[in-house]
Amino acid sequence: QVQLVESGGGLVQAGGSLRLSCAVSGIIFSINAMGWYRQAPGKQRELVASITRDGSAHYADYVKGRFTISRDNAKGTMYLQMNSLKPEDTAVYYCNANIYSVAARPTDYWGQGTQVTVSS
Repeated sequence: QVQLVESGGGLVQAGGSLRLSCAVSGIIFSINAMGWYRQAPGKQRELVASITRDGSAHYADYVKGRFTISRDNAKGTMYLQMNSLKPEDTAVYYCNANIYSVAARPTDYWGQGTQVTVSS
């Protein structure tokens, strides 16, 4: 019954900002690494940013200096602050988390995605 739900996507002009949220719910023993992925039309899904349980963040080169990933372990929520958005950032953004729940081993879970559209 683990669920990841993204929110915060929308339409924004180039140079604008958005803040994405990923809320985790269910029977959770621990949330390990988490990450934001995106998939643009005609392209494969790619990793945007990841964050460990301790808050160590890593970014794809094309978002360094513009995006900030964070997490609130107490709330079971991950965020992606997106600044200086570019049209090429347009994609469906997906939340991913490696979660130890009732399964025998930690398992990757995905949200349904939230659309981010950046206009020129």
